[in-house]
Amino acid sequence: MKIVVLCGGTSTERDISIISGTGVCKALRERGHAAILVDVFFGEERADLMNAFPEDYDTDEAAFHIRSLNPRLKSAMANPQRSFFGLNVLNLCRMADIVYLTLHGANGEDGRVQAAFDLMKIRYTGTGYASSALSMDKGLTKLMLMSKNVPVPRGTTLHRGCDSIHIEDYGLHFPVVVKVACGGSSVGVYIVNNEEEYEAALDEAFKLEPTVIIEEYIKGREFSVGVIDGKALPIIEIAPKKGFYDYKNKYTPGATVDTCPADLTPDLTRKMQTYAEECYHALFTDAYLRVDFMMNDKGEMFCLEANSLPGMTPTSLMPQEAAAAGMDYGTFCEKLLEVSLAKYR
Repeated sequence: MKIVVLCGGTSTERDISIISGTGVCKALRERGHAAILVDVFFGEERADLMNAFPEDYDTDEAAFHIRSLNPRLKSAMANPQRSFFGLNVLNLCRMADIVYLTLHGANGEDGRVQAAFDLMKIRYTGTGYASSALSMDKGLTKLMLMSKNVPVPRGTTLHRGCDSIHIEDYGLHFPVVVKVACGGSSVGVYIVNNEEEYEAALDEAFKLEPTVIIEEYIKGREFSVGVIDGKALPIIEIAPKKGFYDYKNKYTPGATVDTCPADLTPDLTRKMQTYAEECYHALFTDAYLRVDFMMNDKGEMFCLEANSLPGMTPTSLMPQEAAAAGMDYGTFCEKLLEVSLAKYR
């Protein structure tokens, strides 16, 4: 198939998206697909539309070129006349059999690209625009999960300049977690233990977004569960060697100890997988999703968030879960392609 692997973009997760896209593009080409790597924002000024999906293609060179554009990102974003879709992006996407989305974060994982592609009848991987938007907003995700009796941490959503910032008004006490509502890769997430840390965290979070979540801090073990076509993969446990599972620990090889399948009793395993599958349906997901959990020392589970376009980097969680289920990386990439194409049949 002719496939555009769409990466990059304008979010704080741009660099991770490029790594994800590079891995996917290589894997698809190794399996015989005519895949090309394209930056959704800067586009492809060098594209030969008469030979857009060449037999000979250097994915690493394409990724290097995309990363070389990073210094231009800030000034380009400041241009009010600039479209989010870069040069030749939509032409290439229309020419492809499907677009493989490896975008992460805002303007990519939040449903906007998906909605635009739906209007243009461009096929893409992953879930639709509505479930993408629900999954991206942690506050909306919690409301949807609570309606299905999936346990979530106690907390509330604060809107900049509109709500009380006093945690006692919401029945909370330190330590608490402060996090932006629509961030990813743990960007804008802070664990705070006192009023001074709390005020500093709110200040930083509100610089990133106008909506912030505060919730009780769950001390315990952290897990993630991928769900493909409504069925949960093996559970992975994530144990950072230092601190919590933040951006640095997520993407630094060796910074965490990942155990898959997780060391859980059969009952706890099935319970967490069932919650993950319920999250999938509660958020109206098509194709695939990854759900993150904490479990305290009493064995109580709490769903933290859902990810509609999970990372596909060498250290990403869902590819490790797929490996535990017997799928190598290339097979996993094709599996996500297969369940996504099923939406259009």
